[in-house]
Amino acid sequence: MIKNTSMQPRRSFIFVPGLRPDMFPKALASGVDIVCVELEDGIAPKDKAEARQKALALFSKPQPNDGVERIVRINSMREKFGIEDVNAILSAKTPPPALMMPKVRSPDEVKMLDQLLSEAGHDTRLHVIIETNEGLEAAYEIAHSSSRIDAMFFGAIDMAPELRCDMAWEPLLYARSKVVHAAASAGLDVIDVPYMDLEDLDGMRVAAEQARMLGFSGKGSIHPKQIPILNEVFTPSPDQITRARRTIAEFEKADTGLVVIDGKLIEKPVLREMYRMVSIADRMGL
Repeated sequence: MIKNTSMQPRRSFIFVPGLRPDMFPKALASGVDIVCVELEDGIAPKDKAEARQKALALFSKPQPNDGVERIVRINSMREKFGIEDVNAILSAKTPPPALMMPKVRSPDEVKMLDQLLSEAGHDTRLHVIIETNEGLEAAYEIAHSSSRIDAMFFGAIDMAPELRCDMAWEPLLYARSKVVHAAASAGLDVIDVPYMDLEDLDGMRVAAEQARMLGFSGKGSIHPKQIPILNEVFTPSPDQITRARRTIAEFEKADTGLVVIDGKLIEKPVLREMYRMVSIADRMGL
């Protein structure tokens, strides 16, 4: 297994259809933190093979170190198309840097893909989506199932019908909270579902602020015009950034499990969030 060394902003993400590689550079230049090439729900069955081929071709050349995380969302490993996606990735000389696993129901799925990637010699990272009732029940075990995992995503669009509830904040609060708790227990970032009403930017801001207060690291988008608001909501304040840098410096100087800053005891588990804040600040040049 690969040690989780990833620490970067994950305030916003956007999907690019695998069939439209021409949209990839535009997405990378949109200011978003994560660009995810879509092979799953956004691609019709008849187009899956073509989308897979075009998506993997995007990574045939080295990617620039521009601070944007690149992911490919494969189909579920419980389905034929997902198995075909995995086989193609295992055979690739230059696999995608990260894969998004949809509809994960058990930790065994993640462990299997981890093992296959290791056998192929790929250091590909993993992101998992919790969007089924079964996956929600096993969220803690899934979060701890592989050291390749960098983030968990909450999939409300599939989760709501699974739970027979409205796709609104209150009915899904328990499910969201459980995913946040599972991700936090494993030191993972956790990212909320996109806001689907493109014309209601004020409503999206409220939803993003609710997600941030609950513990989410970021939120998805369905259009580039949503990205600036998401980045703003999930960017720490200047005071938070200053405190984070000071805390990190004090810890590194002390080389102990705790330090006292401004009369308050700060322990090592707090450091991960501090490093995340600094990574966002560095990406923005703050």
